[in-house]
Amino acid sequence: MAGTIVADTIQDGAGNSTAMDNAIYGSAKAWGNFNGSNSPGTRVTYNMSSFTRISQGQYSVAFTNALSDANYTTLISTSGDQDSSFGSSAFTPNLYRSGSTLTAPTTTGFYFLINWNGSGSADPTYISIAVFR
Repeated sequence: MAGTIVADTIQDGAGNSTAMDNAIYGSAKAWGNFNGSNSPGTRVTYNMSSFTRISQGQYSVAFTNALSDANYTTLISTSGDQDSSFGSSAFTPNLYRSGSTLTAPTTTGFYFLINWNGSGSADPTYISIAVFR
């Protein structure tokens, strides 16, 4: 059964409430946890239909349901055992997809690059992504 709920606020059983704008605009529109190895694996996702390794450190994510526009924010964190001086940066969404070709984010997904300690790209054991709009 389909339907519509119209409300100004939402409240839990303990009486904590928030404006509906916070529930609609403050929640992640997509999120996921992935293994970034040569054979990437998906651990858990919401609204992400695919996670693809293009080459070392380069990935693409596709949304199950398109977002309203491409002006979203992505948060990406990584961890793994690549080296003892671990530190990585994830660059997204206007990132290198192939060579020096920049690919802009779209309503259906984005590309990103993992840079390991400034010494080149790498495939971390854990990649966590959250998308907000």
